[in-house]
Amino acid sequence: MSLFDNQEDEGFSRKENSESQPLATRMRPRSLDEFKGQEHLVGEGKMLNRMIQSGVIGSLILYGPPSSGKTTLAHVISREIDARFEVINAVLDGIKELRVVVKKAEYQKKATGKKTILFVDEIHRWNKAQQDALLPHLESGIITLIGATTENPFYSLVSPLLSRCQLFELYPLTKENVIEMIDDTMGDDVRGLGFIKIDLTAEAKDHFAEYAGGDIRNALNALEIAALSTPKNEDGSVKITLEIAKQSIQKRSVKYDGSGDEHYHYASAFIKSMRGSDPDAALYWMSAMMEGGEDPNFIFRRMLIFASEDVGMADPYAITVVHSSQESFLKTGMPEGFYFLAHACIFLSLSPKSNSTNAIFDVNNEIQKKGVGEVPPHLKDKTANKLVSRYLDIGNASDEYKYPHQYDHNWINQNYLPDSLKGKSWYKGGSEGREASLLKRLNEIRRRKDQ
Repeated sequence: MSLFDNQEDEGFSRKENSESQPLATRMRPRSLDEFKGQEHLVGEGKMLNRMIQSGVIGSLILYGPPSSGKTTLAHVISREIDARFEVINAVLDGIKELRVVVKKAEYQKKATGKKTILFVDEIHRWNKAQQDALLPHLESGIITLIGATTENPFYSLVSPLLSRCQLFELYPLTKENVIEMIDDTMGDDVRGLGFIKIDLTAEAKDHFAEYAGGDIRNALNALEIAALSTPKNEDGSVKITLEIAKQSIQKRSVKYDGSGDEHYHYASAFIKSMRGSDPDAALYWMSAMMEGGEDPNFIFRRMLIFASEDVGMADPYAITVVHSSQESFLKTGMPEGFYFLAHACIFLSLSPKSNSTNAIFDVNNEIQKKGVGEVPPHLKDKTANKLVSRYLDIGNASDEYKYPHQYDHNWINQNYLPDSLKGKSWYKGGSEGREASLLKRLNEIRRRKDQ
């Protein structure tokens, strides 16, 4: 449970410098000066930087995408303020492990006076009871919590825990951050690759940084593979070319979690790009989701909703196009299935737009507020009315119904709403695409009603 078997600095350094560990682990920043990225938090004069420099650290929640440096930052904080560091993984550990950490923290505080930082990785995986179990220990000051989560903490963490912690959002690391770390690694002959004479071409370095997608671990491990597997030249140097770099890191890292915040961010960008009639952007975000392992059926479901919500009556056949594209996708599979995803995506992006179908929500709101009005007599079922009129000896009001097909243009001025809502209108037709001609007919009908 404790990250390091020996919490003393000597043991810490010995384990960090172990040659058996991957390069990315050996090069993990040990101080704030070595930490890359997140300048908005740890830059000179920034809040977290000031807290660390003062040594006054309260409980924190670090929220950000994978590989943004949450675990590393927690390490750095513990070293900077000279605190014991304990780790719990919320996927594997629970209240039992928490009790052990608390007991050790109490002993160490009495014996050495040292503060204990408890790092709970993926804290959003803990249920309410497990999160609540932290509260008394935070209140007593026995432990200082640093929780890490990739999911929005306002949705995944309980309010009492949030109220006792400061929230810091980490951003994805940039290509420049990765390049900085590569340079540091090349110049470090103790933990890095400085002990090897490496000629890393600019193109190769750029490839490592670009394909890492902000994941420093990915870039450094690929660099290590290239450095150790490439034969040395006569002078003992190792030249890493673009071709070697491509062999060492062949697949670009895409930060996408099919169930986390990135899932919703990408989907939102996809929908908004189609709504904005930008097929290039829509294809980009759709491809990013697919590259990240998204279920194509999720994308089709979103497009099916879009076809009615955002294209709607401007092109009523949009639903048919999306449905047919999905059916074709299911029959062919990948990679040809990309054609059908693109077909539907481009069609929706370039289609005229109308959101007039949302009139249903206005109608539903009316009914929820005021209830359902009485069906006008002339709209009631004729057969049911005949039975009632026979036994109650009253006239059949359904006979007053006027059949539109018996009149010119298959229309007759007649009220179809409850009497209390006569003349009420919710549908606001759009002026784009096919809906323009439909709206023209509706406006003519409304004009005749008013005569």
